[in-house]
This record gives sequence, structure tokens and C-alpha cells, in this order.
Amino acid sequence: MTETTDAGGRSRTPRPPLLTRPLLLRCVSILGASTSFYLLLSVVPGYASADGAGGRSAGLATGALMAGTVVGELATPALVRRHGYRAVLAVGLALLGVPALALTSSRALWWIAAICLLRGGGFAFTVVAGGALTAALIPAERRGEGLALVGVVGGVPALLALPLSVWLVAHVGHTVVFTAGALAALAAILAVPGLPDRIRASGRPVSIAEGLRTPGLRRPAVVFAAIAVAAGIVVTFLPLAVPDSATGLLAVALFVQPAATTVARWLAGRHGDRHDAAALVLPGLLLAAAGTLLMALTTTPLAVLVAAGVFGIGFGIAQNATLTLMYARVPLAGYGTVSALWNVAYDAGMGVGALVFGALADRTGYPWAFALTGTAMLAALAPARRDRAGHARRA
Repeated sequence: MTETTDAGGRSRTPRPPLLTRPLLLRCVSILGASTSFYLLLSVVPGYASADGAGGRSAGLATGALMAGTVVGELATPALVRRHGYRAVLAVGLALLGVPALALTSSRALWWIAAICLLRGGGFAFTVVAGGALTAALIPAERRGEGLALVGVVGGVPALLALPLSVWLVAHVGHTVVFTAGALAALAAILAVPGLPDRIRASGRPVSIAEGLRTPGLRRPAVVFAAIAVAAGIVVTFLPLAVPDSATGLLAVALFVQPAATTVARWLAGRHGDRHDAAALVLPGLLLAAAGTLLMALTTTPLAVLVAAGVFGIGFGIAQNATLTLMYARVPLAGYGTVSALWNVAYDAGMGVGALVFGALADRTGYPWAFALTGTAMLAALAPARRDRAGHARRA
């Protein structure tokens, strides 16, 4: 790379370009997958529980989605090695889109759960194969910023689709939302042929089992999983926890949370590239736990909005910091495993959170369930501190 000089005559090596054509095409597939996923994320649990079955049905719907996602994430690295990025991404988008069209054919819980399983597997293919490909397309010097940019692209659908889906269901019904979610994923398949199918990888591949045994990968994943538990609870149960008279509040809260997440993820990425991403993990965890605790005040509109914002900031910081750290600790050949481990932490946390919280809320009520969840998240302080100490020694 050619050196240049700044205004003071000092030599400076320009940073490599970030927005290349392959990365822009990858952003198209991210938009399609994220829009499809988030349009249905908060409305399917309500659709499943509309027959009066309560929190258990809502939790089962999200739990099935995340179970399918986790299984798919663990299988994706091997599928990519065998079939390449393009095939796995295309199949993932198809599995996100086509089953969504079948949701309105039955309201039986087993049918909804089966569709959620399929869509979860499809989403897994897009995030793991796509995540590894994305990381490979970003220059190492700009990894934090690049992942933050991609996070913003994926966060925009969450920002818009979560509140929009609630509004659309209330005004035009579930069929329109399910159809829009299907079309978003299927249209994104058109961008897949322009992506690289395989990338020459340096270093030694890292298996899933080896990744789990490696403290530098396991600890950030565990911390992020604890935060993801609350993320699954927020999108699944906040629509059920606030009073029926507060539909407008709910839409605003579901806008505030992903908006705060998106901005915080971007700022954390820029800060991490210039300073140290490891220093951001602990603050992210504490903010996410504080936001979850505040959600116990479900009957106080201002508290709900503040809680959504605080949780969103912590969630966004932790998203970028943990993922950046994990990619930095493996060679390029290990990116697929990092993508799988991080996404398993994300989706297993969301799924477990939804399943356990549903049963807990049926017994204690939503305010106590939010308070207990926020308190339990603090157990992740131990691995967060150990990872920070280990990172300092390595540095």
C-alpha cells in the first residue's frame, strides 16, 4: 500500500477501502434476511398465543425459532466447506421466505413451531455463512468499524420492522406481515450470485469443539449469551407485558431499543478499532442488565422507554465488542467457527430466555420476571472479568 504524507509532512499509510462491491452485495442479503426475520419476530409469538394459551405458547414459538437457528448454526461451517458460501446463503434465504407464506394456513401450535424451526435453520445459514464471509471481506485494520457498519445495515430492519410489524398486525392483519417477510428474504437471493463462493483462508481451521475449549472464544460468547437471554425476552414478551392501552408506547419502545443498539454498535466499533474492544464488554453487560431490571416497571411508560434505550445501548456495545474480540483471536480459517459460536450464543440465549421467561412469568407476573432476569444476568460478570484480565496479559 502506497504511503502518503499528512499536512505536517509525516508519512501515513492510508487505510484500505471498506465499501467494496462484494461487501455492498453482502449488505443486500443482510437487509433481506434481517427484514424477514424482524418483521415476524415479535408478531409470531402473539399469533401463537392469540387463542388464550398465554406465555407458554409465545415462548414456544420463539424457542422453536431459536432451536432451529442453533442447530443450523452448528451445521453451517461444514456445509460452507462442502458447498461454498453462495449455495448456503441462497438456501438460507429461501428457508426464511417460503415457510413464512404457510403460517396463515393453520394456527395449530405444532404447525407454527415447525415453521419457526425451518425459518430458524434458514436464518442460521444466512448469519453464519454470511458472517464469516463478511469478516473475510473487511480489512483487518478496520474490522471493528466494518462489523459496526454491517451491524447498522442489519440493525435498520430491526429499527423499522419491529415496531412496523406490530402496527401492521393491528391495522391490516398477520397475512400482510407474513407475506412481506417472505418476499424480503426471497428477493435478496438475487444478490447472492455476485458474492465470492470461496475465499482462500490463512492459518489453521478451528473446530467448534476446539473453539468451546478456548477461553479467548468461550468467555466472550458466554457473556454475550447472557445478554442475548434478555434480548429474546424483550422482543417476545414486552408486547405482552405492557397494558393493552399502551400500544403506542410499545411501538415507540420497539423502535428505541434497536435504534439505541444500532448507534451503540457503530460507536463501539469505531472506538474498539482505535482503543481496545476488550474494555467495552463489561460496560455493555452492566448496561444491558440495568435496562432489563428497569423493564420491571411495565406500567410506567417513561420507565419502559428508558429501559428499552439503556438495554439497547448495552446490547449494541456487547454485540460489537465480543464479536470483534473473537475474530481477532483466530486466523482467517477460523472465521466460520467464530461466526457459528457467536451466533449460537446469540440465538441459544434468545431461545432459552423466551422459554424460561414464559414459564416464569406465568408464575410470578411480568414485573418480577424482568427483575429476576436482570439480576441473573450479573452472573456473567465473572467470565467478563476473567476475559479482561486474560486479554491484558496477552497484550
